[in-house]
Amino acid sequence: MHDLIDIERYPLDQPESPAWLKLVEDCKANLETDGLFNLPGFVREAAIPDVVDALTPILAQNAFVHARRHNIYFKKSIEGLPDTHPALQELETSNRTICADQMDQAAVIRLYEWPPFANFLAAVMGKPELFPMADPLARVNVMGYCEGQALNWHFDRSEFTTTLLLQAPEMGGDFEYDKDLRSDDDPNYEGVCDLLEGRRSPKLMHLTAGTLNIFKGKNTVHRVTPIEGNTDRVIAVFSYFDRPDVVFSEQERIGFYGRAS
Repeated sequence: MHDLIDIERYPLDQPESPAWLKLVEDCKANLETDGLFNLPGFVREAAIPDVVDALTPILAQNAFVHARRHNIYFKKSIEGLPDTHPALQELETSNRTICADQMDQAAVIRLYEWPPFANFLAAVMGKPELFPMADPLARVNVMGYCEGQALNWHFDRSEFTTTLLLQAPEMGGDFEYDKDLRSDDDPNYEGVCDLLEGRRSPKLMHLTAGTLNIFKGKNTVHRVTPIEGNTDRVIAVFSYFDRPDVVFSEQERIGFYGRAS
């Protein structure tokens, strides 16, 4: 991993060392304060072109174009809300997605399967252990966004989301979020309506290529703003769980990837 990750700056291979412990504590503090943390330059700048070049032909020729209309919850209905409720207004999302089974031993797969990476994430998230998914499609996804495409407002189903930005666009493609817009006890539909109708001021964050980003997406609403220019936004998404052998259902695979296997 030394050829891919800046181990000197982020010593994931030295668990329990003073530098590793400080990194974990700093990330924990940022998660608590901001609901996310970033590790800029996590992937070495010199390694990024080869990583992207290996994925570009797959994105161009074999990606699933995932274009859909959805509400912020990715659900057709919410119990207790009429279908006309402004919190359920539909938004548009579009991107190209490739799955783990299309990447062979690409750098993002090697990183995903590297035990110190999962061990570090578990320590930051306060989990005894994190397990890679058993799902051959969903374990690692790479998304490409070209001009005009965007990931619209939504809440995640999982507690944490782990992403690695591999290529930033010329303009747009920024990460925008509203921390803790809802809680497990309060759906805050009024706040959701205020966000969707422009009465809130979410934070906007510009990420550079090579940045690892971990955020609490379950209650923090977020989106990626529309891409501008001829350079695609390319990002990897890593899925770990606190239990082994997790797989998506056939219906979920078809919905996300257009195929069951």
